[in-house]
Amino acid sequence: MLKFAVKRILFMIPSIIIITLVTFVIMSFSAGSPGSVALGITASPEDIAAYNHEVGYDRPVLVRYGEYMLNILHGDFGERYSDGVSVTQVLMPKFPTTLKLALLAVFFAALIGIPLGVLAAVKKGTIADTGTTVISLVLASIPGFWLGLLLMLLFSYQLGWLPTFGLGSWKNYVMPVATLAIPSSAYVARMVRMTMLEALSSDYVRTARAKGAGPARIVFIHVLRNAMLPVITQLGMSFAGLLGGAVIAEQIFGLPGFGSAILEAINKKETMVVLGATVFLSLLYMLIMLAMDLINALLNPKIRDNMG
Repeated sequence: MLKFAVKRILFMIPSIIIITLVTFVIMSFSAGSPGSVALGITASPEDIAAYNHEVGYDRPVLVRYGEYMLNILHGDFGERYSDGVSVTQVLMPKFPTTLKLALLAVFFAALIGIPLGVLAAVKKGTIADTGTTVISLVLASIPGFWLGLLLMLLFSYQLGWLPTFGLGSWKNYVMPVATLAIPSSAYVARMVRMTMLEALSSDYVRTARAKGAGPARIVFIHVLRNAMLPVITQLGMSFAGLLGGAVIAEQIFGLPGFGSAILEAINKKETMVVLGATVFLSLLYMLIMLAMDLINALLNPKIRDNMG
């Protein structure tokens, strides 16, 4: 497993290079120059050109990219054009909010989705199965922004139970977490049902039944463990995606999270902030996927043997 982990970490290097290079080139040609962002629209073209020359922005793109990557190796992700604040100081204070939001959303998605998927698989062809499938399809098709606004209308404006925006207490997380967890739980339920049905029709289940194992033991001891392997991977992918994709919930409920900081940087054409966020999220996503692979290997000896 150690050899496998080292290989995966080495594979991250070219992936990071490709991702950052593409982002760097796109932002260089689409975003505003450092001079126009730092000096504002009232600055003269001469002043903007002088500022860009001072920071080296007039050099070739690949030269600036190479310098940027070297700076990253020293922990320097650059500075925000508008005020000179380091990218780390801009982004990192926002990350705990998004991390908490993503963890809670994935936890409740699993808490809701796994039991529903197990119930649908065990009760295949019954009303419980049909009802669970229909509910999952409906929940999965609800747009996140619409669900968030609906929850706000019901629990804030109609009932007055929950605050509409900001951070003050645990109540501020209820609706954002629900906005993210409810659609995710539908995907989890469908995946659990599919993997459970596949496992229930396998040879080892028939053998367990022939030996007199009860239904509960078959489902929770033999089947669920194997059926959870792809579900764990899906939950890991969902968690990694929410770290950068929770921007809808953050915007609706006024949470100062990582996604909101990225969106603000894009609107203000702060290239260094966008690049820093891209590098951080890409690396974090790859590390999470590596962790999911290692967890699957621990749960499944066959995967562990294939790792060499």
